Amino acid sequence: MDVVWLATVAAYPIIVLVLDLVIRVLAVIYIPRNRRPQTALAWLVLIFVVPVPGILLFFLFGSRRLPRSRRRKQREINNYILETTDGMENVKRDHPWPAWLEPIVELNRKLGAMPLVGGNTAKMHTDYEESIDAMTAAVHAAKKYVHVEFYILSFDRTTVHFFEAMRDAAQRGVIVRVLLDHVAGIRSVGYHRTMRALKRVGAQAHVMLPVQPFKGKYQRLDLRNHRKILVVDGTVAYTGSQNMIDPSYNKRSNIRRGLLWKDFMVRFEGPIVAGINALFITDWYSETDELLLREAPDVTAAAADNSIDCQVVPSGPGFDGENNLRLFNSLVYAATERVIITSPYFVPDDSMLYAITSAAQQGLDVQLFASEIGDQPVVYHAQRSYYEALLRAGVRIWLYRSPTVLHAKHFTIDDEVAVIGSSNMDMRSFSLNLEISVMVRSRQFVKQLREVEDSYRANSREVTLDEWMQRPRTTAVLDNLARLTATVQ
Repeated sequence: MDVVWLATVAAYPIIVLVLDLVIRVLAVIYIPRNRRPQTALAWLVLIFVVPVPGILLFFLFGSRRLPRSRRRKQREINNYILETTDGMENVKRDHPWPAWLEPIVELNRKLGAMPLVGGNTAKMHTDYEESIDAMTAAVHAAKKYVHVEFYILSFDRTTVHFFEAMRDAAQRGVIVRVLLDHVAGIRSVGYHRTMRALKRVGAQAHVMLPVQPFKGKYQRLDLRNHRKILVVDGTVAYTGSQNMIDPSYNKRSNIRRGLLWKDFMVRFEGPIVAGINALFITDWYSETDELLLREAPDVTAAAADNSIDCQVVPSGPGFDGENNLRLFNSLVYAATERVIITSPYFVPDDSMLYAITSAAQQGLDVQLFASEIGDQPVVYHAQRSYYEALLRAGVRIWLYRSPTVLHAKHFTIDDEVAVIGSSNMDMRSFSLNLEISVMVRSRQFVKQLREVEDSYRANSREVTLDEWMQRPRTTAVLDNLARLTATVQ
């Protein structure tokens, strides 16, 4: 017995050494596959420093791919998307149709299956509670169905009337379907109260990307559905940056600091609504295996003088490419006059950083709106680590004054094109989150968005390079350390 025990003890260091070697060799072979070099290097460094914890973390967070069944459903639904987008004949390729836009439209079509559709109208909502009131009124007017999809949906004092509108709609025979992100919901205050409220109002409610391993439902924990969508009867759609929750997010820390979110939503009417609804149908099919039949609404195209051209660009790990990143980069490189970006979380990859700084170095008017205060410390510091490079290139940075968190997500290219939606300009939105972006071609729409940007500017302070270089050394160290976390994706 003693001999066996001694032999086991003597062999233990060899076993550990062999295991360590196997982990390192397999990591070098497998991890760089189809990953950015900086991302692969970050994972390899972690695994080489702490092999066992590193490989466990990699198994939990290393794969950006959704389960195979979900990717199959995405491919299936793309055919459906092609069939549910009308209005291409309403697009006017007249002056001042920019020559550079055509290939970008075709790129979006190939990536996300959506065409550019004309004959639409759009109304902007920049006030938080007014936006919720407008969506509530739309639900009250529903006759056939209501499709609700939010990253965070909460039953609270701000959204109670929206829930009442869903209840009233269900009681008069309107089908109310609701999707909310599982992990984001659990992390929100009052999640169980919200689920009970959805049951009471008579909604068909499901969580998105559920993490329920005992039910066979599991994927990487931080692959989330970040979309914000409301569709009523296939004739009206809302999308943008706003979650359906109180502007404080009901968090004690936010309330204590006085933090309130400022968002941006757009109400669309016209053929583009079918494209936005197709995304809801995609996500509904992924979560329920129910493929909703197309309900053909009576869509009337807007008058030529008032109509705008729109294209839905879906993105997320269900697609092979980073659709939103490709769109953003293409538009920045196409710009000839100005690029104005609004993003609460700006943590670009190298390609986007090069595109933006190159535009500024060419003499274009490039501006970034972000927040003076942050609600997520790591992302807040990671974002700040890019300011020096941006400022040196000539980008003007405006920080919206605290305690408001500017959560709007949109940007404009020249006087021609705008993009609005749920997507941040960070690597989470590029690689890990399911997002919706809507590209709008309309000088009038861009002009209105310029007025929104002017209102941001009036409530922001501009950061200068001299000021930035004088910030405390400890803050600069925190910024650079936080930046390292962005690569582990």
